[in-house]
Amino acid sequence: MPALIRVGHRGAPAVAPDNTIESFDAAVAIGVDMIEFDVLPGRARPGELLVAHDYGALARHPPLTLDAALAHFATALFERVRLQLDVKRRGHEQAVLAALDAHALRERAFITTGVGAVLVRMRELAPELALGWTVPDLPLVNELPTVGHLYRRGIPERAAARIRSGAINALVAHWSMVTARLVDAVTGAGGEIYVWTVDDAALIERLAALGVTGVISNDPRLFGSITQ
Repeated sequence: MPALIRVGHRGAPAVAPDNTIESFDAAVAIGVDMIEFDVLPGRARPGELLVAHDYGALARHPPLTLDAALAHFATALFERVRLQLDVKRRGHEQAVLAALDAHALRERAFITTGVGAVLVRMRELAPELALGWTVPDLPLVNELPTVGHLYRRGIPERAAARIRSGAINALVAHWSMVTARLVDAVTGAGGEIYVWTVDDAALIERLAALGVTGVISNDPRLFGSITQ
């Protein structure tokens, strides 16, 4: 992996609709190291898993099943690309793992979520998997300054403790939360830190200079100007 891991957020939405095969193909053509995509349980068929951020997103284009997405990721085009699965709901952890195993993709998977129960269950079922805790996981944290300040202040120690305990391997933090203190706490504990969602080349440069592990962007073309 390069000094800065370049992650396409839902593929490359700046080029093609997010969470679609076209978006994933665009991201890999641009040269990402990892593709982030969302996993959501379907409502039409019991047990079905879809690639979608939320149910409203399903109205924008035909739903892509997780199985179809993973079948595509198993082709030679994506053989050097890691897969970041952002699991949106609890209770489907075993099904997600079964889908990965059906396409021999577990070794390339990085599971992330803001749902604590998903992290706990995934660690129980697949202790070898890389797990990332997505923050903020509180509603309105950016709209309420006092809450946001307290939340941000406590994250470095909380993340470091969870990494040292083995509960997670990485922190996946919104760019507004990232400081040198946070990066030092996470990496000092032996973890990785990925930053979402960054669509500004100058900000990507600043984050890279801070020493973050990777940056997640809607427009992976922005990584072209970054010195590796």
